[in-house]
Amino acid sequence: MLNKYEVLNKMNRDRLVAVVRGSDAEDAVNISEACIRGGIRSIEVAFTTPNCLEAIRKLSERQQDALIGAGTVLDAETARLSILYGAAFVVSPNFSKEISAVCNLYSVPYLPGCLTVTEMVEALKSGVDVVKVFPGSTVGTGFIKNIKGPLPNIQLMPTGGVNLQNVTDWLDQGCFAVGIGSVLTKGAENGNYTRVEKNAEQFAHKVTAFVQ
Repeated sequence: MLNKYEVLNKMNRDRLVAVVRGSDAEDAVNISEACIRGGIRSIEVAFTTPNCLEAIRKLSERQQDALIGAGTVLDAETARLSILYGAAFVVSPNFSKEISAVCNLYSVPYLPGCLTVTEMVEALKSGVDVVKVFPGSTVGTGFIKNIKGPLPNIQLMPTGGVNLQNVTDWLDQGCFAVGIGSVLTKGAENGNYTRVEKNAEQFAHKVTAFVQ
């Protein structure tokens, strides 16, 4: 199992986190593996997916070169279960001191969703290393620079509103990484996982060219 900072370094190197919401565990696994084939190697499986833990377990066993995390985690018990099932990182739409405590106990990165400076400061004080800016579509890319003014040490990962047209704009503002959701499954209805793979490839190629 990778330690906390190995996970964060790998996530920062690749800059892309796929947020996967499947119709069931099998669908989530198939979407995730299509993203991995396309070059996105950090996968956040949302707990809105039925049998989410089973998807995390399968992916953690089958995709050991990728980072498999749990998303939409709303309480400490769910965070602990996620970690026991193999989650390398935990993401939530809000900040929770209880989730942060569990993740710190197991040395697993916790990325809470925050949208105000007060929330972000409380998250940092609890030991959070990376804050998820959520929803990113509400604030826009300029928000990152504005936050890094008073909080220059903060690491931010916007999620929501990141697309192929603006992904490098977000990264250019100094983002640690970006979370990409439904845009990855656009055109992939009825199990068209090849489309997911191609969507992922487009993001991976664009970001790789940017960071180089």
